[in-house]
Amino acid sequence: MSAGIIILIVVVVLVIIIATLYNGLVKARNLTDEAESQIGVQLKRRADLIPNLVNTVKGYAKHEHDTLMDAIQARGVANGQSQADPLADLEKQADVMGDTSKSIATRAQADSQATQVLGHLFAVSENYPNLKAAQNFSQLQEELTSTENRVAASRTNYNRTIRDYNNKVEVFPTNIFAGMFHFTKKEQLPVEEATKTAPEVKF
Repeated sequence: MSAGIIILIVVVVLVIIIATLYNGLVKARNLTDEAESQIGVQLKRRADLIPNLVNTVKGYAKHEHDTLMDAIQARGVANGQSQADPLADLEKQADVMGDTSKSIATRAQADSQATQVLGHLFAVSENYPNLKAAQNFSQLQEELTSTENRVAASRTNYNRTIRDYNNKVEVFPTNIFAGMFHFTKKEQLPVEEATKTAPEVKF
């Protein structure tokens, strides 16, 4: 076998190896983008539901509405959170969650804060049978909790795909080509965000 053929074989093998490693990096990066998109879809859906819940609560009888707000605030203070106006805070977090121009980490953090307020609202609503019995409230409560479960699952999947992608970026020999082709590490969502469970809701 001539030297020329040997060199050609070596070159072909190297090209195949490089192409395989590069394609693996591209696929891993695409999976992270897909996982991020899944979180975004669920956060947007949840953000769209919150204003309807807020309007339902605002439409509640004024006297009981005020005592409900006081109870939510008291529960928040007892748990180390304090909102001067829980419903306004909920609307603010919903705006951030639905803002696709913001990073997924920022939107997920807003979701976490909204979940705390929703948890207080849902827990306190147990003492307000008229509100709890309202069809809109019960339906929104169920949809928001269901969406939060999907957000939590999407976060877990996102962190898993980021971990796999980062491994490819950092581990030899793909790290060599990752640097050459400008594949950089991505940040996972904080553990407490990814593993947080939705508030327990009783019907």
